Amino acid sequence: MTALIVTGTDTDIGKTVFAAGLAATLGAYYWKPIQAGVDPQGDKERVATLSGLPPERILPEAYRLATPASPHLAARIDGVDISLDRLALPRVDGPLVVEGAGGVLVPVSESLLMADLFAYWGQPAILCARTGLGTINHSLLSIEALRARGVHVVGIAFIGDAHEENERIIPHIAGVPSLGRLPLLDPLDRDSLAAAFRAHIHLPDNFNGR
Repeated sequence: MTALIVTGTDTDIGKTVFAAGLAATLGAYYWKPIQAGVDPQGDKERVATLSGLPPERILPEAYRLATPASPHLAARIDGVDISLDRLALPRVDGPLVVEGAGGVLVPVSESLLMADLFAYWGQPAILCARTGLGTINHSLLSIEALRARGVHVVGIAFIGDAHEENERIIPHIAGVPSLGRLPLLDPLDRDSLAAAFRAHIHLPDNFNGR
């Protein structure tokens, strides 16, 4: 496995934190192809801090947009045209963790959704989901949307406080493995994330990453 997509059921659910923990665990490169909103910083800066990866493993975005909005709207406001040609996966010597923007059906442009971009890449995905109310519907719809486009869902990673039933029923209905639950961390830093990832996230055996 050379590339692994980290996506989510929504925005602000913790997929950047999860991506940082995953990239650190695998010793991977990290790439956020489209960053929309950089005040006070973008996701790659946060991943650099939380992962402890060397600077050369934090790749520059294809598009770094100032406006915090859906990529299609941020690009329009910023006067930028998003081209599929610039969104090809970068070639790296080792595993690559790619973080999507927002949920799986967020529009990249007027004619391209985030899930379409994942299908274009042809790489497997991990879905990050909240544990709380509403997550069953959002998670199952997200998995259906990915599968409809031929994107292989490696598993689902929950983020938040424990909710035994939600964490049981979603993998059961969807037929995807649960990779565990990453708790909300306070403080959240490189050491606490690494420890929580080791304790709570269970990657398949083929995720050796090296």
